[in-house]
Amino acid sequence: MKVALLGIGLMGLPMGKRLCAAGHEVHAWNRTRPKAEALASVGAQVHDLSAQAVQDAELVITMLETGDVVEHVLFDLPTAASIAPGALLVDMSSIKPAQARAHAARLQALGVDYLDAPVSGGTIGAENGTLAIMAGGDAAQFARAQPVFAALGRATHVGPTGAGQLAKLANKMIVGITIGAVAEALLLCEKGGANTAKVKEAIAGGFADSRILQVHGQRMVERDFAPRGRMTVQLKDLRNALSTAEELGFEAPVTTLFEQLYAQGVAHGLSDLDHSGLFVELARRNGMA
Repeated sequence: MKVALLGIGLMGLPMGKRLCAAGHEVHAWNRTRPKAEALASVGAQVHDLSAQAVQDAELVITMLETGDVVEHVLFDLPTAASIAPGALLVDMSSIKPAQARAHAARLQALGVDYLDAPVSGGTIGAENGTLAIMAGGDAAQFARAQPVFAALGRATHVGPTGAGQLAKLANKMIVGITIGAVAEALLLCEKGGANTAKVKEAIAGGFADSRILQVHGQRMVERDFAPRGRMTVQLKDLRNALSTAEELGFEAPVTTLFEQLYAQGVAHGLSDLDHSGLFVELARRNGMA
């Protein structure tokens, strides 16, 4: 397929490489062109303007930081107006469900079909083609996107427009909260004199085991907080979850607590750390190096 990819960041770059490797004709755009240039060596065509990238594309992917950025790129720039009627836009960014529904309506008025299809799995999943893709929208459009989804991971149709973003909020709630649980537990053990690497090894395979324990717990043991998913992005997603909960009249006290903890970490200068860097904020609160 002729695919336009808008947003070549930590996730967009490996996703673009996989799309090229799968044989798709990829047209790439990023606000800062040097990031997009990294795809030129694997066969993508890089464009200065988003409107150029989407021209004549059968399928357009947006992988951008926030819903406001998605709205700006699509509608403040002449991007959406340059997409051919009948094309499919797949927003794989993590945004609010209400924003997804609003974007879908505006695109449909232009004759452009829409799926919201955020992902989970981080940069590792993007590199390996093992992303969990949560798609909301029409079933026929979901089927139409399968050749692209197949290059990126495992896609599940979870409901109507906006449902993909709801599933992603659920994912980020669980991830953010579990990172906090693992961090607090390992810090308690460290404070008491236990070997945290051995504690992690000891509880592996039991009910406390999880991918978060194995991946993010290992980062905590090694003090490796290089960003794969940033603290700021985790905070944004928790705030989106709380905003959506408020719209639905749903009380989310656990998510509320963790939004405050991530916000404090960001306020204390941890913005550019991996979201497992909540460990650093909890260590600070306990007077631990």
